[in-house]
Amino acid sequence: MKTNMMKKVLIALDYNPTAQKVAEVGFSMAKSMNAEVILLHVISDPVYYSSTEYSPIMGFTGYMDMGALQLDSVDGLKKASQHFLDKSIQHLGDKAIQTLVKEGDFAESILEAAKEAHADIIVVGSHSRKWLENIVMGSVTEKVLHHTSIPLLIVPTKQKK
Repeated sequence: MKTNMMKKVLIALDYNPTAQKVAEVGFSMAKSMNAEVILLHVISDPVYYSSTEYSPIMGFTGYMDMGALQLDSVDGLKKASQHFLDKSIQHLGDKAIQTLVKEGDFAESILEAAKEAHADIIVVGSHSRKWLENIVMGSVTEKVLHHTSIPLLIVPTKQKK
């Protein structure tokens, strides 16, 4: 039986505190396969970035101290997102990691980035949400799962009680 080598791993990260786990799992898998790593962050709704529900992660304490960056402008959000990805690279300790910041719908942007990068696998986290929210809003992970032909690694990030 012939096996296909995984050469590129796309890891989609958001600002949720559980992103560190997603990054670490995806990075560990990629390293075990000697694959390239691409960290992706998607800018969608500026309100998402001002929410107090999301706290700084992966040494990203600079996020709250970035007074010079305008988080209400697209350029400011891009700079903040790039800074977040740079801090993620620093946390993972591999300067060969590539980064990508996209704008748009989360799921569509993840799918588009995977196709453009010729990714062999996509790594995403699955946040625990109430079942009603999943019915009303839909899930980014579920949307990616249903619209990709690329293998998908879903890292459960449900907070333990």
